[in-house]
Amino acid sequence: MKQFRYAHRGLHDLGQGIPENSLAAFRRAVGRGFGAELDVHLLADGSLAVFHDSELKRMTGRDGVIEELTAEQLADCKLGGTEHAIPQFFEVLELFDRAKLPLVVEVKSYKGNHDALTARTVEELDKYGAPYVMESFDPRCVLWLKRNRPEIIRGQLAKDFLRAPDETSGMGRVADRVLTDMAFNRVTKPNFVAFKFEHRDCPSLRRVIRHKSAVVFYWTIRSREDMEAAEAEGAQVIFEGFVP
Repeated sequence: MKQFRYAHRGLHDLGQGIPENSLAAFRRAVGRGFGAELDVHLLADGSLAVFHDSELKRMTGRDGVIEELTAEQLADCKLGGTEHAIPQFFEVLELFDRAKLPLVVEVKSYKGNHDALTARTVEELDKYGAPYVMESFDPRCVLWLKRNRPEIIRGQLAKDFLRAPDETSGMGRVADRVLTDMAFNRVTKPNFVAFKFEHRDCPSLRRVIRHKSAVVFYWTIRSREDMEAAEAEGAQVIFEGFVP
């Protein structure tokens, strides 16, 4: 999968009426020959939705938590003031299956559903032929993959949660430090680490690079200059806001 660049939440451009994590954004990525990164949530009816936040407000203007709703209840939610709806995961998989282009699938855990979410996501992925890797900020999702589906390429998402007040995990300072240090990697043995590009001087990432213990993905690359710097390090790039 090294020959690909990955469009963050699809090749979106809200100025052109193409919101993030919309089918239009994923079709645009496919049309340009890019892979894509996307976010998966487990809904109350057991289906899977492609959406970044647990809270609906930022992208739909509606109150509510996506995990507490069903696909039917989400059907009339529109993304970013457009007519585009929240896609179900299988709809995106169908696109990339036909194109045989790769996906970076982030599983977004919520209130202890890490095992159920990861298992259900893998169940859906097994129905299609698109190449993919899986990742999560939650090391329990990565651990489920190691224990149950070790053949799937798995990644630990990370950043320096201690760097700024808005970089908190929401789980307390102890958890922030453990997640920043990627201490769980000793147990979960991720194949890759997906790290915030602006935090690439973080000691835990430099340790991974020095020991070559995992492949590195950088997110989110927002300029050609940063893309070239990331690729010069041998990293994979997840990009947004420009077309490489």
